Parts: sequence; structure tokens; C-alpha cells
Amino acid sequence: MTSQNPLSTFSVTRKWPAAHPERLQLYSLPTPNGVKISIALEEMQLPYEAHLVSFETNDQLTPEFVGTFPNNKIPAIIDPQGPHGKPLVLFESGAILIYLAEKCASPLLPVEPAARYETLQWLMFQMGGVGPMFGQVGFFHKYAGKSFEDKRPRDRYVNEAARLLRVLEQRMQGRTWIMGETYTIADIAIWPWVRNMVTESGYNAASLVGWSECTELQRVLAAFEQRPAVQKGLQIPPRG
Repeated sequence: MTSQNPLSTFSVTRKWPAAHPERLQLYSLPTPNGVKISIALEEMQLPYEAHLVSFETNDQLTPEFVGTFPNNKIPAIIDPQGPHGKPLVLFESGAILIYLAEKCASPLLPVEPAARYETLQWLMFQMGGVGPMFGQVGFFHKYAGKSFEDKRPRDRYVNEAARLLRVLEQRMQGRTWIMGETYTIADIAIWPWVRNMVTESGYNAASLVGWSECTELQRVLAAFEQRPAVQKGLQIPPRG
């Protein structure tokens, strides 16, 4: 590994060369999962270089990508200045959010133990529940699954997505953000998925999941969308 370019031995850099190898490298697409990391990087004001991984051309399945990120999913990062000054490769958006917050000692992940674990609880709520269930709604409502005559699979995921939204609606009673007044990586993880569920540019499933009744979530989502880092992060990497 050369001192001039510590990233040169990673296969992904053959397809996406780093113009700024000293910066954190982001490989992503502006999906609900992908924008978690671009929003976090903008919120933390960490220097980074973004590379578009296009699903239309199956970039995520290329030998260059899989050779570095074996799960062939976005988002993924390489931090040339990882622990002990050595490059660190990471995939899984939840792990990346925790790593970035700890790397720069960001208030996006509280230090106080009880608040820290509660934040991680809601992060895992998104990773294990909101993301998978909402994604299935998208598949059966908007994408290939919408042509299935049997609507029971769609309804199964719609019902679970609506339940998860009710959990969030209750949580947000009297709260500005998931953790109260403190904006955290839990918010960065959850609100892009909520946004994608209900907007016309996303899954356009607001009526299916009872969005009109989620007045607290409407309030918080509007505040989330007003954050400058969110507005920028939602467009990164540009689709070209």
C-alpha cells in the first residue's frame, strides 16, 4: 500500500478512482439507505468524495465493487484515515453511522450511556423493522410485485409498515426528534425511509399506510426536510 495513495490496493478504486484519496470515500446511490450516510457526512461536515453506484447498470455486482464490499450493497465507505491511521472498509449503513459519529465525537450519538443505548435502540428499529418492511411495501406497491394478482403479500407488509408508523407516531408525541430535543443518527436513519414511503417520488403509499393520521410524523418530517444537510444529502451522489 503506497503512501501516495493508501486506497490503491482496494479493487473498488479501479472502477471509481479517488480524485481525493485523502478523503473518506462514499460509494452510494440516493436511496433511503444511501442518503443516510451522505446526510450524516454533511451534518458532521466531514470531507468526503462520493461515487455513484448505479443499479441500472448493476455496478454493485461488478468484481471491483464486490471485491471490496462482499455483500454488494450500498452504502459503503472506505476511510483512508481509519483507526490507527489505517484504511477502514465498512458496509451496512447502521455500522457506518455509528463509526462516523464516534470518529468525530459527534453529538449525533450521545455519550451518556443511557441516551447512547436508547439512540442505538431506535437505530436498530430502523435497520431491523422500518427498512425491510417499508422496502417490501415499495416492491409490492410500486415495483415488480405490483403486478401480482394476489394482494395478500402486499397487505402483509402494508399492515406492518402502518404498525411501525404508529409506534413512531406515539414516540414523537411531545418530542422534537426521536431522542427529544437532541437530533441523532436515529433521526438520520429513520426519516429518509418515512419520507420515501409517503412521497410521490418514493413509494407513493401514503394512503395505504394511513399517513393522514400521522400528524406528529408529518411535523417532524417537515422539520427534517428543512435541515440544510438533509437537503444536500438527499441529492448525493448525483444521479448524473
